[in-house]
Amino acid sequence: MKESIYKTYDELPLFLNAQTVAKVLGVSPSSGYELLREKDFPSLRIGNRIVVPKEDFIRWVERRTGGAE
Repeated sequence: MKESIYKTYDELPLFLNAQTVAKVLGVSPSSGYELLREKDFPSLRIGNRIVVPKEDFIRWVERRTGGAE
């Protein structure tokens, strides 16, 4: 598993692309792209780009790790 280059949520950009999602989660870039296409992942399409709002990404992570309890 790759180590994330981000140490806090404050370091994240307002919108995350597939590469950033992959870096944050410590997965391969192809896994980041696959995740953005998942039905329950909070991504949105802007033209040809798929991005994830930072706050939605944080909530998604917390729901899956028990951090929101």
